[in-house]
Amino acid sequence: MDVEIWSDVMCPFCYIGKRKFEHALSQFSHKDQVNVVWKSFQLNPDMKTEPGKNINQYLAEIKGWSLDEAKRMNDRVTAMASEVGLTYDFDKAVVANSWDAHRLIQLAKQHGLGDAAEERLFRAYFTEGRDTSDHATLLELGTEIGLAAADVEQLLQSNQFAEAVSRDIYEAQQVGARGVPFFVLDRRYAVSGAQQPETFLGALNTAWTDWEKANPVAVEATDGPTCTPGEIC
Repeated sequence: MDVEIWSDVMCPFCYIGKRKFEHALSQFSHKDQVNVVWKSFQLNPDMKTEPGKNINQYLAEIKGWSLDEAKRMNDRVTAMASEVGLTYDFDKAVVANSWDAHRLIQLAKQHGLGDAAEERLFRAYFTEGRDTSDHATLLELGTEIGLAAADVEQLLQSNQFAEAVSRDIYEAQQVGARGVPFFVLDRRYAVSGAQQPETFLGALNTAWTDWEKANPVAVEATDGPTCTPGEIC
């Protein structure tokens, strides 16, 4: 059974949602028969990379908030991340366009390393303060997860996998994703946001039970926190 996950590497709730889904999947009795497929989504396609500016500063500017207000909001998100064992450092997070990171993920998917790419890019962005649009950084991260350096270099010197990224973004519109993370189970059920593990587990069990039914039914849980296009949250 496929579980497709639309995500952006600069989305704090996507990393949190990944951990919560993983926790649910670990308890799912048919977990070995679940194929997780990561899908590209850009919250801010027109964002310009600004290595000298962190997310707190950027958020304050685009929201019209004070820097203290932006920090307080991100402190709340940091606390949410901590609850699932993640360490966020928004003071270090670099404002960076995610397009090339998504192309790297698409390359990784071709080698069965999609999940590893998502995990490494999330950690680089939210914990380590790495510039995830920088080609040297992407080359380092790509080879670290097991990709061949020559393949990553070829990717970064071309527009390879641009069509795949664009197709994922288009598909997000078709399946009703208004924000990320967005989880689609067997193209029948949708779970929106960084829901609690029990919500994901319930969706997994329901989707599995209906595996062979001919008429898909859409069931959406919409109370979890998401990032919506055009925002840094």
